[in-house]
Amino acid sequence: MTADLADSAGTDDADETAARWIAALPTVLLHDHLDGGLRPTTIVELAEQTGLSLPTHDPAELARWFTHEAGAEVVDGVGTGSLEKYLRTFEVTLAVMQTADGLRRVAREAIVDLAADGVVHVEERFAPELHTTRGLDLQDVLDAVQQGFADGIAEAAAAGRSITVGTLVTAMRQLDRWDEVADLALANRDRGVVGFDIAGPERGFPATRHLSAFQRLREASFPVTVHAGEADGLGSVAAALHQAGSSRLGHGVRIVDDIEIGAPAGASIREQAESARLGYLAHWVRDHQVALEVCPTSNMQTGAARSLVDHPITLLKHLGFAVTVNTDNRLQSGTSMPRELARLVEDAGWSPGDLRDVALTAARSSFLHHDDRQALVDRIDGSSPRSTGRHSASPGRRS
Repeated sequence: MTADLADSAGTDDADETAARWIAALPTVLLHDHLDGGLRPTTIVELAEQTGLSLPTHDPAELARWFTHEAGAEVVDGVGTGSLEKYLRTFEVTLAVMQTADGLRRVAREAIVDLAADGVVHVEERFAPELHTTRGLDLQDVLDAVQQGFADGIAEAAAAGRSITVGTLVTAMRQLDRWDEVADLALANRDRGVVGFDIAGPERGFPATRHLSAFQRLREASFPVTVHAGEADGLGSVAAALHQAGSSRLGHGVRIVDDIEIGAPAGASIREQAESARLGYLAHWVRDHQVALEVCPTSNMQTGAARSLVDHPITLLKHLGFAVTVNTDNRLQSGTSMPRELARLVEDAGWSPGDLRDVALTAARSSFLHHDDRQALVDRIDGSSPRSTGRHSASPGRRS
């Protein structure tokens, strides 16, 4: 627990203080997958409508299946899974997202749920090519999802919650429709699509497979974010930045491999930061403030980090990297934005000021146009605590 919270009357009071700050903080979510955030009840209902078989038709048991039995589990705070195991669970969610009605419902519910969690802007991503097995084409899929997002915004507004949504259209690394998906993104850039992404198995499927897609996007001045530095190392990060032209990094935590820490094992975050020596790639990422779309719980499940105590997110933030906090897949990870933030407070010693910092970084790193982005920054800046916590006090020496 951070010093400013621990100075409360006791641990319970400190926990309540943190919970109040988290509940009051407007958050920005840059990395959340539509097919990773379904309500278990929705999966069951959609499966029953189409006759699909599930591991269980009990919603509570199904939720547990996703977070544990599917191999994406954290035991005693330590991740035991892999990205490959994690990705296999999507066979179930994708199976119920193959009709326009199903897609529209899932999209609507995702926005309603995120708004209820205090998210005021989300850049929700999905891969249209994964939703065409029952006859929809790519534009059909996108239209259904966009309508669902609009429905969700309206439903949230009726409940007194304001949320804006930008769509990130994703191409799958292991498939060969990158150019087609890039064209889809560009054709819909004035209809809510704000960026392009590639996802899927990182190792063995480099961002250089179809550079023509990235060239077309770059020439059209269209934003790109790439999953890199999660299951593969510095070469993947470098390719995403310098060949794909990515403005943000999905996860990006392996950039820590380019940082040499001179402090002994067990040293504090401040001591680690003061002894840090950055390599050229790490310098590039920090100097250019390339946003890292970090997903702490997911990273532990996929093997990118062992625990929150050891997770590089805190060191990277302390060193001045553009760190953001994200959910990745709320169903598979059994998480939410409030839960991610609470765990960083409880397990990694973050302060309310740290939470404010990452929310502001996410707002500044969104793919909104400048005026809208500034309005989002002002909204967060006017309703959150200043950086007074242990990790926020200094960015450490910039070696």
